[in-house]
Amino acid sequence: MSLEEFLQDLQCNINRANQPNWEVDWEDAPLPYKLYQGLRAVPLSLEVPVSLIESQPPSTPDLERIGHFLWYVYGITGVSQSVDPDDSQHQESYPIHSYRRFAPSGGALYPNELYIYLKLDDLPDGIYHYDVAHHRLVLLREGNVDSYLERALGNRCEISTCFGVAFVSTRFWKNFFKYNNFAYRLQGLDTGVLMGQLLETSKRFGFESGVYVQFLDPAINRLLGLIEEEESVYTVIPLSVAATNWAGNGKGVERAFTAEEVCRELPAISVELYEKSERIREFPMLLAANEASKIDSTGDFQKLGQQPTFRNVEKEIHLPEMEPFSYDFVEVCKNRYSPEMDFVMGKVSQQRLSTILKKATQSYSFRSDIDEVPYGDESRVSIFGCFYNVEGVPNGAYEYDSGRHSLREISTGDYRLQLQSGLSLDNVNLLQVPLCLHIIGNKDYYQALGYRGYRIMQMEAGMLVQRLLLASSAAWFGGHPLLGFDTALTDRMYKLDSTGQTTLIQIPIGPFRERAWMRGSLLS
Repeated sequence: MSLEEFLQDLQCNINRANQPNWEVDWEDAPLPYKLYQGLRAVPLSLEVPVSLIESQPPSTPDLERIGHFLWYVYGITGVSQSVDPDDSQHQESYPIHSYRRFAPSGGALYPNELYIYLKLDDLPDGIYHYDVAHHRLVLLREGNVDSYLERALGNRCEISTCFGVAFVSTRFWKNFFKYNNFAYRLQGLDTGVLMGQLLETSKRFGFESGVYVQFLDPAINRLLGLIEEEESVYTVIPLSVAATNWAGNGKGVERAFTAEEVCRELPAISVELYEKSERIREFPMLLAANEASKIDSTGDFQKLGQQPTFRNVEKEIHLPEMEPFSYDFVEVCKNRYSPEMDFVMGKVSQQRLSTILKKATQSYSFRSDIDEVPYGDESRVSIFGCFYNVEGVPNGAYEYDSGRHSLREISTGDYRLQLQSGLSLDNVNLLQVPLCLHIIGNKDYYQALGYRGYRIMQMEAGMLVQRLLLASSAAWFGGHPLLGFDTALTDRMYKLDSTGQTTLIQIPIGPFRERAWMRGSLLS
């Protein structure tokens, strides 16, 4: 199977993309976090703030504040125990224990790892891994690596003015063991969701940030001491409270240089890990896709314009302007809930729909190294939705125009049964869902970025998903991201074939009642 066919099947035919006769070995499952052994560890403060209503003023952080920041981004915030409905009738059924974080993850497997380069007064400069199991930093490489990082990013960011740089990686085995080759698509979305949480948390802590999805992969992975056949960095996010040139100073960009040149500037490091799984199966398609996505020369960096596609429509519904409001970021993160069979149909006011859509798209704006214009007005991914029982909005399928804050009618009718029939698992009752949103992307938009463009598209979709989930939680609604649905059905429903677009992810949103489960918060 060619890579093009593989990526196409990931979107349209998951069964064909996966290896046949796949069985999950739960007893040999990996841990949902990475554990280093024999390295210096720095414990972080557990006295995290219990409220974050307003953004904090910009100021250089200390170790305590960084510990709070990392916990809200990716720390373990709770534990839960539930029983798989499919196993509940069996005598040998056993409860599923999950360690929860504020950023959701497919199957609560958390395939991503978070690393951070820090330059603080009360901590040695260096590259650290965030050990979520113990809420601590593990020192991987000590020393100032500003110039190396600037080179690995193609001299497109002034790292010397940043107090830190976050790295989000993917460990392939962490969700391949369950999801087979489908893990490749899921990993991109999970990365985007974590990026969305990181950027939102950065704003609350008064940090400026920029997203870099193009960098010299071998150089960045060498910096962190990663084995590329097991794990690879997907994004680099510098953090600053000082004036920073996010486009770089232009030094050394007169010629392209390679990852091999940059790697010679820094010695490799060797680390020891604890790996719970004793039998790690091979995942050649994931490695092939990752290899084809690598960038080895700064001459391969690209820029993309922003060209949203809107069809001509006869009917447009202008949504009411969002009333100004502030919310407690901590409460919204704590209250975020993913209903399955727990949705309860209720009337949705136009104001509440307006608030969810506006809040999500407003907060989505971010600096990206692939944008021609920073903070451009239009996103490369957009929101469509099938609405039922919404005040002042006829039941039907709509496209949301964030610029005009309006709904463009595609067709009217009750699409709940069609959407339910398109689910691969009947784990959500869509008949009880008033808002079924879909993130839409352009099939060919990322051709200039090659195979790397596929995962960037998934990451940008994931970033918008997290904004929608946070906005829904602020409106006291639950949201449950779904990938197991018929994309051909939704593409037809929204008449996307003529626009070259496709459905990336489905998010039912609405009122809910919590299921019966045991869970405990780690936030006192």
